[in-house]
Amino acid sequence: MADDATTSRRHHGNRHGRSEHARVAVMQAADDLLLERGFAALTVEGIAAAAGVAKQTIYRWWPSKTAILFDAYVLDAAEHFTDTDHGDLGPDLRDRLSQLATFLTRPDTHAVFCALAGQAQHDPAVAARFRTDVMDPQRARDRQPLQRALQRGHLGTGFDIEAALDELTGPIYYRILLTNQSLPRTYTDQLVTHLLGRLTDTIHVTDQRGVPT
Repeated sequence: MADDATTSRRHHGNRHGRSEHARVAVMQAADDLLLERGFAALTVEGIAAAAGVAKQTIYRWWPSKTAILFDAYVLDAAEHFTDTDHGDLGPDLRDRLSQLATFLTRPDTHAVFCALAGQAQHDPAVAARFRTDVMDPQRARDRQPLQRALQRGHLGTGFDIEAALDELTGPIYYRILLTNQSLPRTYTDQLVTHLLGRLTDTIHVTDQRGVPT
């Protein structure tokens, strides 16, 4: 089970009206039971009982337990991530990667992310939604600091943003999904330092050749 601090900050969406309150309770229950029992033992019946709603009520809103987890994850992500613009690529990237690492290592979101990623390996419909609802929006959020730097002229016109994103976020997902290693701020900051160091070396070599950057 998540600790009290984690529980208190989850799913604080619009609670106006009994219907919305029930939807939030269902998503909260799904998170908690996933942590407690794992995906295989998670059932709509169990979620309904924990949320204090009828099973038929859940099926009016979601076709499956996986659909509940998707909505819970998307809501958590919308509440968690903020876009900070320091006017400097380094601090912007460090903040962004720290937010991503913090989010994916929270007990609730870690469990949901891993469960959905696992289901996506053998269910094409889940895989498609995992891309469109989870990875694509996150990729767009993570792209923002690099896009701003490109617009400010701080990166060369040929700079490959997608490759840079792979370099920055790939190790985070590797640790989350495969090794379960920690993701401290020192680690994510070092990922940024390596990227910026390589960019600085490239700019220096280009300058030595007398070609404008």
